[in-house]
Amino acid sequence: MTDAVLTAVVQRGDLAHLALLLWAGSASALAGLLLKELSACNRRFSQFVDEIERLNQIFNDHDGD
Repeated sequence: MTDAVLTAVVQRGDLAHLALLLWAGSASALAGLLLKELSACNRRFSQFVDEIERLNQIFNDHDGD
C-alpha cells in the first residue's frame, strides 16, 4: 500500500506533499518513541521511590529496637 501511495505521488510530481507526508510520519514515530521512553522513566522513578520507602521502613524499625 505504501508503494502505491508513493508511486502515485511521484507520478503526479507532488514532491511537497511527499515531503510533508515523510515529515508527519517521522514526527509521529518520534512522538511514539518519546512516550515509550517517558513511560519507562516513570516506571523507574516509581521503583526508586518504592525502594526509598522500603529503606525508611527498615531504618524506622531499627530505631524502635
